[in-house]
Amino acid sequence: MALTFELDPVVSPSFRDELLTLWTDVSNAGGSVGFVPPVTAADIRPELLKHFVAMAEGRARLLVGRDEAGAVAAAAFLTHNTHRLMRHWLWLYTVMVHPRHQGKGYGRDLLAAAEGAARGFEGIEAIRLTCRGGLGLERFYGSCGYKEVGRVPGAIRVAPGDDRDDIIMLLPLH
Repeated sequence: MALTFELDPVVSPSFRDELLTLWTDVSNAGGSVGFVPPVTAADIRPELLKHFVAMAEGRARLLVGRDEAGAVAAAAFLTHNTHRLMRHWLWLYTVMVHPRHQGKGYGRDLLAAAEGAARGFEGIEAIRLTCRGGLGLERFYGSCGYKEVGRVPGAIRVAPGDDRDDIIMLLPLH
């Protein structure tokens, strides 16, 4: 079954909790979404609140994928670049698919929906994201049309003695 996507959903308390659970579950499954397991919802809540503030200020948009039962199964934040010389591209942050849905193609569906949403934003010509090396994510994003345009060796310290590359990917929209 395919996901149903919604851009800028209403953030109710129950939705907030669902999104927080998604982020926690993805993190604890080893997903590259800003945390290293083990984490709790309390660890992630402050970061989620920062994203909600950016949304309220019009600096970010949220794309959510719901499964056939209507539960939040995937999400990503599309964040406008605030630098006046770089407003023609946006960031894709915190790209998540719930671990129970891995292998169903939902990651590709989420990236396609994010691309479709970005194409609808006036003046946006590209999507940029970063991913953590050592997980094969650059191959996945590459298979979805993103190109590696930069790499900072050892920029992400997952644990003492475990440094990973910060890989910069770009998807031109024209």
